[in-house]
Amino acid sequence: MTTLSIFDQSAPEAPRVVTEDAGRIASLLAEHGVRFEQWNTRDLPAEASSDDILEAYADEIQALKDECGFQTADVISLNPANPQKEVFRKKFLDEHVHSEDEVRFFVRGRGLFYLHFGDQVYAVLCQKNDLISVPDGTRHWFDMGPEPAFTCIRLFTNPEGWVADFTGEDIASRLPRYERLAGAAG
Repeated sequence: MTTLSIFDQSAPEAPRVVTEDAGRIASLLAEHGVRFEQWNTRDLPAEASSDDILEAYADEIQALKDECGFQTADVISLNPANPQKEVFRKKFLDEHVHSEDEVRFFVRGRGLFYLHFGDQVYAVLCQKNDLISVPDGTRHWFDMGPEPAFTCIRLFTNPEGWVADFTGEDIASRLPRYERLAGAAG
């Protein structure tokens, strides 16, 4: 289930707020300029290609391109059998920022976005149906867990795709990881 856990940076061992209410999640995230929506997903075969997925969601992708100026869309998909899963997980686990919004729509599976606002960290466990758009300049990181199983559509304004500027902060190492939060969420 989609879950938002809010942590105080000074007390990262336990969240001060936890909610699974999608409306409340959207409202709390909107206070920080983060867009959160739940879209209907399509029944696609497990072996659907990236092109099949992009075609299935062409109308939604075009609407976001028109509204927000995105130039490109692609699909990222990882599964537990991927021999590079540890490398991919590590790549996204450190706090970073982007010079453009980071947009993800979960077609399958789930992943955990951490958003760092001042002295608070919002951990958003996203799953199938969830769209999240993290504004440019927002300190954040992503944890796909040790056995990643997700497929996401990504949208970019920069045709080069995902470009991160790492902050060098160690905050990500002090917060509970995917294993604890996703396990607790179900």
